[in-house]
Amino acid sequence: MRYLMVAAAAAGVAGSCAQAETALERGEYLVRGPGGCGNCHTPFGPEGPDLTRELAGRLVEDGPAFRAVAANLTPAGPVAAWSDAELARAIREGIRPDGSIIGPPMPVMMYRGLSDGDVAAIVAFLRTLPAVANDPGRSEYHIPLPPAWGPPVTGVPEVPRGVSVAYGAYLAGPVAHCMECHTPAGPDGHPVAGRAGAGGFEFEGPWGVSVSANITPHADGIGSFSDAEVATMITKGVRPDGSAMKPPMPYANFAAFTPDDLAAVILYLRSLAPVADAG
Repeated sequence: MRYLMVAAAAAGVAGSCAQAETALERGEYLVRGPGGCGNCHTPFGPEGPDLTRELAGRLVEDGPAFRAVAANLTPAGPVAAWSDAELARAIREGIRPDGSIIGPPMPVMMYRGLSDGDVAAIVAFLRTLPAVANDPGRSEYHIPLPPAWGPPVTGVPEVPRGVSVAYGAYLAGPVAHCMECHTPAGPDGHPVAGRAGAGGFEFEGPWGVSVSANITPHADGIGSFSDAEVATMITKGVRPDGSAMKPPMPYANFAAFTPDDLAAVILYLRSLAPVADAG
């Protein structure tokens, strides 16, 4: 259960986490599974994420707008000096204890919807990580950041688990933040109204350029695919025609979805308004 991010072992481990009985089990499932925290916070080695330095921080994006660095989340990083409440606030509101704002690509607007129980479970699990000495540097922004990403989050109730649209929306939103990457944004950075899930974001990396797909039930999206085919794309990064999908979608993490959680996500995607590709 040590490395849930490894796809080969993920499915079996996820099954034991489906009905997590402790906060640590739930936190591990969220962090190493559908939350995909290591996608940004784990340094890369020659063959991908270096799990010997899991969640020790790395440079995520370096462009004209900003140089984004994901922090070291292990007890060797700055979070060791933060209280649980301060760490929870940083995750859910994007505000550090010193009042500074955590900027993009941290999906704070999605994380604001994490339930009280789930954010507490995430914090509890992060406290158990082995300390990994690594200073990935500091983020630098050449765009204005807001004084806050919204009003203080005073409490978010639990979403009942099950194969339901509501729980699928929670998993695809606050937990896995699928809609963050798959909903186009306007010039102001806000989601374009009426185009939830329509895709179109471009991501540059060592793999070249990838574009987030249309995940609405339109024919341009997942409308012509079976649930099994959608599940394979989410968890294995393989299209129905056998072609491989590119990063940065964390397929190995998503392979840890429990069957019911994955079914709930797909049910939610089927409930979205069908939207054609742009242009």
